[in-house]
Amino acid sequence: MWTLVGRGWSHGRALAVWAAGTAQRGRLEPLPTPTRGAPAEFRAWDRLYTSAERKEKIDMSRFSVENIRNFSIIAHVDHGKSTLADRLLELTGTIDKTKNNKQVLDKLQVERERGITVKAQTASLFYNWEGKQYLLNLIDTPGHVDFSYEVSRSLSACQGVLLVVDANEGIQAQTVANFFLAFEAQLSVIPVINKIDLKNADPERVEKQIEKVFDIPSDECIKISAKLGTNVERVLQAVIERIPPPKVHCKNPLRALVFDSTFDQYRGVIANVALFDGVVSKGDKIVSAHTKKIHEVNEVGVLNPNEQPAHKLYAGQVGYLIAGMKDVTEAQIGDTLYLHKQQVEPLPGFKSAKPMVFAGMYPIDQSEYNNLKSAIEKLTINDSSVTVHRDSSLALGAGWRLGFLGLLHMEVFNQRLEQEYNASVILTTPTVPYKAVLSSAKLIKEYREKEITIINPAQFPEKSKVTEYLEPVVLGTIITPDEYTGKVMMLCQARRAVQKNMIFIDQNRVMLKYLFPLNEIVVDFYDSLKSLSSGYARDKAHSVGKAICERLKDSLPRQLFEIAIQAAVGSKIIARETVKAYRKNVLAKCYGGDITRKMKLLKRQAEGKKKLRKVGNIEVPRDAFIKVLKTQSDK
Repeated sequence: MWTLVGRGWSHGRALAVWAAGTAQRGRLEPLPTPTRGAPAEFRAWDRLYTSAERKEKIDMSRFSVENIRNFSIIAHVDHGKSTLADRLLELTGTIDKTKNNKQVLDKLQVERERGITVKAQTASLFYNWEGKQYLLNLIDTPGHVDFSYEVSRSLSACQGVLLVVDANEGIQAQTVANFFLAFEAQLSVIPVINKIDLKNADPERVEKQIEKVFDIPSDECIKISAKLGTNVERVLQAVIERIPPPKVHCKNPLRALVFDSTFDQYRGVIANVALFDGVVSKGDKIVSAHTKKIHEVNEVGVLNPNEQPAHKLYAGQVGYLIAGMKDVTEAQIGDTLYLHKQQVEPLPGFKSAKPMVFAGMYPIDQSEYNNLKSAIEKLTINDSSVTVHRDSSLALGAGWRLGFLGLLHMEVFNQRLEQEYNASVILTTPTVPYKAVLSSAKLIKEYREKEITIINPAQFPEKSKVTEYLEPVVLGTIITPDEYTGKVMMLCQARRAVQKNMIFIDQNRVMLKYLFPLNEIVVDFYDSLKSLSSGYARDKAHSVGKAICERLKDSLPRQLFEIAIQAAVGSKIIARETVKAYRKNVLAKCYGGDITRKMKLLKRQAEGKKKLRKVGNIEVPRDAFIKVLKTQSDK
């Protein structure tokens, strides 16, 4: 029997109280060792509760504002951000030095499998230098362009950044994009040239690139090897010397910015906050500026990198806050929290993320609709850049139309649904939003506006009712060796791009800037750029339709009846492929005999297949939707 000390409740009653989150009022009896016989729920609670109970609360008042530094690490994909974060954690004694310290801050399974950072992670480092103890709040950010929203949110809680550049690869596209995010936020930038231990590393060339592209003097660059730990301590010293402390006021009423959040099934929403004014502690009643709801703070603390409870959090510090928020709508990213009856001016927050890729998501079995709905709601609180609209399909049933920042973002979201919530879904072909300027008075009255945004291809209005169509465009930066410049320019022109700029960043490399229609680059442009072998005529509806039909033909399993695959523009069929039916040899048993008997058997088979074609169902593989949109041949 599992009981709470002093309560004497049954397992069922105790579990109900625990599930409601009120079990903290008692003390859970230590589980016997081994705990194999214990209910799984209690084992999880024991790990959670007793570990928090054993930790001594940190006194954060010992860190004056002058000794606080809040900074992020930004870089292109695979330039060594997470490896540098691991070394900084080791140097400050936050984690022990072991060979297993790889991607310590990358906690998601998808991050470890793909070797990329998807979600920004925070860690508070305690560092002694020149007789003073400093609090260094580090935020490790993603490098892929699809997750630039994570980067911009993280930068709002910082006063400076480490701009990491690979000594072998040099400046790359996302290096430029992330630099300008930091530059627009008016943050101090410390350039760090990583991987100097590589055989082909050329840090002097990279220094010149940084000076030319970013106008940062080469003598400000710090050359390190994060893998070997070479010169990494200089990075910590530069953070203290070059990044200013936060400009805050401890005596003012509380103003805390929610810059990130996660959902814990046992404790609800865990909000990552940056305090710009005031103090917050357990027992305080706080109000959300967005929802106006009142919550009581259950726990505050810092991430070290795991949760470390504290007595209080003070202005200038970055930490976490748990206040019993159970609904995913109660912790909006960019929201301002303040003390009850001490209303303040909300902080500016963030520009809302603009989804650039839309896809339909449906449960494989409609009986799983509610479970999938709950999973999507919980995952969107961890990833607020995803937009969700209800949708339905005659073929697939009830579902949602989801908006993502890019194709990788969509794939990662789908993978997290499967891994974290065991949800199997059908994901439709990714599309981009379009706008239509209506000419039909009836449609203008129906939509109540002349210009409408279309995120679902099925809702595309007919050409006769539209004055003009508008499509989204993006300014893309491509950095390439100069010998590929001609091929890259031809590829861009084939994708209807308009050249805006061309700069030689050193003797061998060129930075090109193009204005691209988003639809031309959203799915496979990066693959084409790597191979430099794709490109076709601009008027390509027929060729694209034929390619899609061919790919779908290869993706669909054969049936006992013939399947016709057609591509259409409006009411006009522009391409067709046929998946041939499996065919039983009904004449195998006929050895000679009258021809009429054979014709009768063949006629009966044809009638059976015709009937099957009317009632037969086709199971579409889940990965078929991504496959059919690729323009490059696999042959």
